[in-house]
Amino acid sequence: MKQTIAVLGLCAAMAWPTTSRAFCGFYVSGADASLYNNATMVVMMREGTRTVLSMQNNYQGPPEDFAMVVPVPVVLQEENVKTLPRQIFSRVDKLAAPRLVEYWEQDPCRPMVMEEMAVPRSAKARRSMGAAADSAEDYGVTIEAQFKVAEYDIVILSAKDSGGLDKWLRKNKYNIPKGANKVLRPYVEQNTKFFVAKVDAEKVKFQDGKAVLSPLRFHYDAPTFTLPVRLGLLNSGGQQDLIVHILAKGQRYEVANYKNTSIPTNIRVDDSVRQTFGGFYNALFERTVEKNPGAVVTEYSWDATSCDPCPEPPLTPQELTTLGGDVIIPGAQDPYSDIPGVVAPKVRRVAWQPYGFVLTRLHYRYDKSGLDEDLVFRTAGPIVGGRGMPDQNGDLHERRAQASGMNNFQGRYVILHRWEGAIACQNPQRGIWGGPPGRPQPKPFAAPNTMLEGGTTRTLTNQLPGLIQTDIPELDLKARPQEPEPKTQDGSGPASGDTSTSDGCSVSAARTASLGWIALIMVAMWLTRRRAVY
Repeated sequence: MKQTIAVLGLCAAMAWPTTSRAFCGFYVSGADASLYNNATMVVMMREGTRTVLSMQNNYQGPPEDFAMVVPVPVVLQEENVKTLPRQIFSRVDKLAAPRLVEYWEQDPCRPMVMEEMAVPRSAKARRSMGAAADSAEDYGVTIEAQFKVAEYDIVILSAKDSGGLDKWLRKNKYNIPKGANKVLRPYVEQNTKFFVAKVDAEKVKFQDGKAVLSPLRFHYDAPTFTLPVRLGLLNSGGQQDLIVHILAKGQRYEVANYKNTSIPTNIRVDDSVRQTFGGFYNALFERTVEKNPGAVVTEYSWDATSCDPCPEPPLTPQELTTLGGDVIIPGAQDPYSDIPGVVAPKVRRVAWQPYGFVLTRLHYRYDKSGLDEDLVFRTAGPIVGGRGMPDQNGDLHERRAQASGMNNFQGRYVILHRWEGAIACQNPQRGIWGGPPGRPQPKPFAAPNTMLEGGTTRTLTNQLPGLIQTDIPELDLKARPQEPEPKTQDGSGPASGDTSTSDGCSVSAARTASLGWIALIMVAMWLTRRRAVY
């Protein structure tokens, strides 16, 4: 049976073939069938004590009704919950994804021109909840709130003990995973509420066996910034990948209760990586986790309204509003509130400037033994890394996250193309990098999010040393030796008048002539020796 993978916080992001995705809640079924949490994306926005949690759910299984259970700290009301357009999750994921970029060495003989740098800028349930409410007290369960949003029937529950909650869910035809009682217990003891969204499959479109559900968003106030993930372990065995995207005004976030590390960045890679970038990045991530066991990996931290380079345009003010600005920023209104079927609070539309939101991407790979408590987030200082152009030798700096006054960190991997044309000037200027000669600069390539696309990514762990052209000492990885390029007399690069071969190496005309004279002399000596013998 196919393993599944959940992702969180935007639980969006990179999926690997042998892992399973985690989720902040678990799916429960209205029929006797095994349901799997195939893909969940979550985007979190935080300001003060307010958290806005947005999630997109994909489900793989039979077309029966199913539901979702998520622990929440407070009782949610109808005005706290809405649905969102699906495309916004893909936007966030691609913007923060590790990216592959290319640079070309410019004509060493072209006139030097100073260029100005651009500034980066469901519904119906099989049983009525009213009937269920009559017997809820017998199990120590209280229905705190009950309402409908789009295709969802939503119930907010509280419980006196986990055993009673477990029995109540089963009595009401929820086929909850085995072991739920044990996992629910700490939430019940902390007086946590439970957000249960039940879906009528008749109101949902299915594509390739997966339900296409309206993404949900809800907000609440709580002093601690957490993400419940332990329930997700009930949905799948083996490893799981958790990817968390957090939006916050002027703040980067990291985890407070697990180790933190950052992905190595600004690594030169072989040209072949363009064909297998997803597998390459997975191998690099695996190596990072191996060297930093139990750590949550920071993959991105940047202003959400800018990027450099941009595999996806930055988030717009309207998109930031949709992801929570309408309840974080007083007076802001969601532009999608006028779209039929999209529920939004009634707020006065005003202009606002959503600049200064930092988008943080965290990635955690774990199994049942590595996740003993939910994630708790804390603010962290700004970092930079993965920026800048190659120097004259093609080297890139900022290969690790460094403390700074701004957040400009990204996982970036670089293919360099040396100049292969003729060099016919006296003082060539080597190592000037830019776009492809005579063609537009290609768009950076983001590592594929197979979790959203329903595919798999082949890992290249054993091939990793042969794919990198930059040493990564913190991962004990050495790049394969590169063939040295012939230098000019002043050491600046290939000599004037060189012709380039297909592998990028150059041989000067003078050197070719010298080799020719040496060959003629050796032939003459051999003929002379032959005459002496005969």
